[in-house]
Amino acid sequence: MKPDGSTITLWVPASQAGSRLDRFLQTQLPDHSRTRIQQWIREGRVRVNGAAAPQAQRLKGGERIEVEPVLPPLLKAVPEDIPLRVLYEDEDLIAVDKPAGMIVHAGAGRHSGTLVNALLYRYGRLSEAGGELRPGIVHRLDRQTSGVILVARNDRAHRSLAAQFAARKVEKLYLALVHGEIRQEQGSIEAPITRDPARRIRMSARLGRGRAALTEYRVLRRYPGFTLLEVRIRTGRTHQIRAHLASLGHPVTGDRLYGAPRRVEGLPLLDRHFLHARRVGFLHPSTGQPLAIESPLPEELADWLEALERRHQRPAPSR
Repeated sequence: MKPDGSTITLWVPASQAGSRLDRFLQTQLPDHSRTRIQQWIREGRVRVNGAAAPQAQRLKGGERIEVEPVLPPLLKAVPEDIPLRVLYEDEDLIAVDKPAGMIVHAGAGRHSGTLVNALLYRYGRLSEAGGELRPGIVHRLDRQTSGVILVARNDRAHRSLAAQFAARKVEKLYLALVHGEIRQEQGSIEAPITRDPARRIRMSARLGRGRAALTEYRVLRRYPGFTLLEVRIRTGRTHQIRAHLASLGHPVTGDRLYGAPRRVEGLPLLDRHFLHARRVGFLHPSTGQPLAIESPLPEELADWLEALERRHQRPAPSR
């Protein structure tokens, strides 16, 4: 696509006769989603032989198609005065206790309220190795996952931390409460992860293809209908813990995308995932000494566990 968003002219080859207009354009303009292309069609920005056409129009071959794209606004990180809980900081790095509900950086239509914006307001300047949109960001946590996240303050620290993540030398330890009672006291899940073709916002570990992923777990506590796990990930795939545990039939509590129910009878509503990045261990980028940062369990998760414990200890009704 032309960088200035000017008109694009396409000719439909005979081999594409019978194709839908929107699907043909998706093959020709791979940098844009089908949703965006359909929006252009609805707005009259796509003309077939000089006339507007519906997205489902079948092509015959030989048509001249003109597209007037609207370029999306460039995303950028901007400082925002947002409270942050800092667990550790020095001249090279910052460790933040990210709350559930906060996204790490702008994207997918979200521009404000991000961790990056909060960091820029507080520190002014971060590593630029990750680009303008993700200054300082070495790794990420899902929006509804809380806990430790590392941020690089300079490019040298960024390269060191990124290399440790790539070499799988960073310890990443999580707490997860899952539905169901896992049989084994400990185990591992080694299954590739790829995007779910039926629901693109979800990942799948059930298709036997994708990027290699390894998750290890051990049971910390058992409750009727639930299991509290300590989870260690050896790789860092999108939704790795959520997809792997769901593939066992044990979705993370509160994670409706992967099959958890919205409510649990007798317990308060949990409007987040019960998944918390408890500990990150690594070598300091300047000293080379081991450093481990820990985050306590958030109050809302601790309260939910207490409610679950009370329900567990409640005597069964007499018959």
